[in-house]
Amino acid sequence: MSTTNHSPEFGWQFYSLDRYAHDLVFQRKDLDNEVLNQVHKMRSTVAFGLERFWGEQHRLDGDKAAYWRAMWHTLATILQDAGIALPNDATNLWEFNQDHRKIAIAILTQLCDCAIWWTQRYKS
Repeated sequence: MSTTNHSPEFGWQFYSLDRYAHDLVFQRKDLDNEVLNQVHKMRSTVAFGLERFWGEQHRLDGDKAAYWRAMWHTLATILQDAGIALPNDATNLWEFNQDHRKIAIAILTQLCDCAIWWTQRYKS
């Protein structure tokens, strides 16, 4: 099932960012707030670039690391639907096409913003 909705009237594609964000948060809603709050750290880390964002999944442990990893894999899925292959290693991230990097950062920013919204709804 494709996650894109081609809309020739508007010339853009809808990539279901809100649905992806909901699913990420919903799967973790029963975890403690410290894990759920990782999404705020994710959002602020986007400003430092894809390399740092990618690296957090390796720096953290347990559920926190798994959450960062899931967010990264979700971004990769969304970008794949857009025809962009997101690198999954440090060397290739540093060499990632600049135009694709800008697109990835814009999508990751919005994905994190959506996840923050859903986190606020599910927090205990």
